[in-house]
Amino acid sequence: MHTRAYEGQCAAEEKRHRTPVGNPRLALFALALGTFAIGTGEFGSNGIIQLFAVDLDVSIPVATHAITAYAFGVVVGSPAITLLAARVNRRTLLLGLVVLFLAGNVLSALAPDIALLVVFRFVTGSVQGAFFGAGAVVAAYVYGPGKGGKAFATVMGGLTLATIAGSPLGTFIGQHAGWRAMYWTVVAIGLLAGVALVAWLPRTDDLHGSPVRNELHGLRRLNVWLMVTVAALGISSIFAVYTFIGPFVTDAARQDAALIPIALAVFGLGMAVGNHLGGRVADRSEHRGLTWGYGGVLALLALIGVAGENLLILLPCLFGVGATMMFAIPTIQVRLTGFAPDAPTLMGALNLAALNLANSLGALGGAVTLEAGWGTLSTVWAGFVLTSAGLLLYVVTVARPSVPVRHDGVTT
Repeated sequence: MHTRAYEGQCAAEEKRHRTPVGNPRLALFALALGTFAIGTGEFGSNGIIQLFAVDLDVSIPVATHAITAYAFGVVVGSPAITLLAARVNRRTLLLGLVVLFLAGNVLSALAPDIALLVVFRFVTGSVQGAFFGAGAVVAAYVYGPGKGGKAFATVMGGLTLATIAGSPLGTFIGQHAGWRAMYWTVVAIGLLAGVALVAWLPRTDDLHGSPVRNELHGLRRLNVWLMVTVAALGISSIFAVYTFIGPFVTDAARQDAALIPIALAVFGLGMAVGNHLGGRVADRSEHRGLTWGYGGVLALLALIGVAGENLLILLPCLFGVGATMMFAIPTIQVRLTGFAPDAPTLMGALNLAALNLANSLGALGGAVTLEAGWGTLSTVWAGFVLTSAGLLLYVVTVARPSVPVRHDGVTT
């Protein structure tokens, strides 16, 4: 049943997957390099908030508007771009998105005040979801039929690598050469990605888009919106942990701040491992990636909440939270696209939009528990509640077997 549900994701690609791809590995590397550049810019911005706040003479709360604007760009701008470019060849769309990404980061590096920086970060954020959506379609074409989960995991791989290497590198450069240098570094990586995409992405009519009505039709399906809600609720626990890793290390575990980058890297490694394994499971099972991922993260969140003050427990759990939650994300993509097989690019954009909503929910939930005075580790219980809600919603609605309907004595 799962195979039939997902085969819709790239129904067009499966039907027309006939043109040989020059070098599949290089094509996939180019896509991952693109998402690495995007992830470095996104996560690196979090590490330089204090720097551009001082330089632009604003408070930290005001400076965070630039981060919020980026997320808003993903949630609103990416689906809009995807719909406007519905008929465009996916290769052409990806190259156009790289140009927009480069422009957004160049302007961010040159921003003279916080107001313009907020605008430029919104523009840059609008690229992310559309790039992931189109990239997933191209990766599925390169891999061939029946490997949509693995394809999406490949595209996500660049983003997970950015949490391990790109973000720390960007933050380091920003601290030593100024916050603007961080964005110039992202521009350099983006240029390399653009060259790789031009050189290695397949040139074929098989990757032409479809009428915008096909994409819009996917928005009329209830299961699509249920899955978006399941993703936004469930994935929020990543950010109820990732956002507060610094206080976990220094306040709860009472360790030196020098260990924070190590804890972040451990979390990022978990994300990379979970993403790789989750891509394989998503193509083989309809529900396991999500149910196992959400279930596993709930157990780990409870362990952190109870015993996270011990560093020897905290670090493995951070790895586990990153791994189990990323284990679920390829399945979310496969299920989304299975529900709307005629709109795979838009489903990818919606998936990324859901992740950014999860970012806000997780951070907000954690802030509520901290303000209530429940302690540093209390943020994981906010994540526990949100992920539990997401898992429950999935089990009761999306995962529930369809009831056979009889028409004139024939069961369908």
